[in-house]
Amino acid sequence: MEVQSPETLQQQAQQPFKILGIHHVEFFVGNAKQAAYFYRRGFGFEWFAYSGLETGNRNSTSYALRQNEVVFVLTAPYHSNSPIYEFLQKHGDGVRDIAFLVDDAEKAYETTTARGAESVVEPHVVEDENGQVKIATVRAYGDIVHSFIEKGDYQGVFLPGFQGVDKDPIADPVGFVRIDHIVGNMGWNQMEEMVNFYNRVFGFKRFVSFDDKDISTEYTALRSTVVANDNLLIKFPINEPAEGKKKSQIEEFVEFNEGPGVQHIALLTNDIVTTVEKLRANGIEFMDTPDAYYDTLPSRVGAIDEAVDTIRRLRILVDRDDQGYLLQIFTRTLVDRPTLFFEIIQRKGAQSFGKGNFKALFEAIEREQALRGTLDK
Repeated sequence: MEVQSPETLQQQAQQPFKILGIHHVEFFVGNAKQAAYFYRRGFGFEWFAYSGLETGNRNSTSYALRQNEVVFVLTAPYHSNSPIYEFLQKHGDGVRDIAFLVDDAEKAYETTTARGAESVVEPHVVEDENGQVKIATVRAYGDIVHSFIEKGDYQGVFLPGFQGVDKDPIADPVGFVRIDHIVGNMGWNQMEEMVNFYNRVFGFKRFVSFDDKDISTEYTALRSTVVANDNLLIKFPINEPAEGKKKSQIEEFVEFNEGPGVQHIALLTNDIVTTVEKLRANGIEFMDTPDAYYDTLPSRVGAIDEAVDTIRRLRILVDRDDQGYLLQIFTRTLVDRPTLFFEIIQRKGAQSFGKGNFKALFEAIEREQALRGTLDK
């Protein structure tokens, strides 16, 4: 496994438009009000903007939540003839839009569609009393899309069509700083096609790759390639199943999601111990790790700043690369289908993705699959 340096990636990347970061991630959900309460109470997100009947939106309702640079939008339809409803019927609650903040939405749209991206929404201006925002949207994989958001000097609380809300009385931030990476799961033999899509259409580059020798257990395996943009603010691991004795987590995801989609979002924290302690106190459930993992931790990763007993108690995983180490932990699935979950990650120099933890993670997922009765099918 070889991780390319940020300098090398920046020299190689040939992006025709500038992606300034992830503007927001939009989830389609069956009940936005209830979902918003879950993310506010469980994960400490602040509700800061709203769109719905009261703002003149007759088609859907949206709750905008934030924690530092992480912004989630939870959207539910009002009517059964809505494309949002169609998405929910097929996929259940999940990610629909990974929206990019760009310097020029029209150029982003024209460039990506000329390079083969499918148009979803052509560039258009939305406005209110706070100014104008230009937006366009293209398709990524499955029913996932990327919107291009060009805000210019827009002064509103979020986007036109949203109004601000009073200070959130229940949000108690847990320490999320920004989105570290977003993982997409593909069907059989679809990974390379999607990696090439991001390379060709967006100018992303391969950051690191893992094969089934890196990511396997006694029963299942998968392959993964991470693509990244030039400033490394966008990192997308792309997964596909590999041959194994039993059904892999990727196959299970694609089956229940009825196609490719976002498997998990990794949220960066600067203090994972405090973050996980708060999340556990809020009732958030995490995948478990056997005690044996921690018995060999000091010899495997060397000295770390955190107390091993604390890491063991909270069931946090640790891995090291040639630039430092990282700490990570994974929630159990957040929705009814065994699809979407979160990763909580802290980086102490490491730029990798926890290769040394892959076996422990996937064995934990296999234990969850066994409880669901899907591992042997």
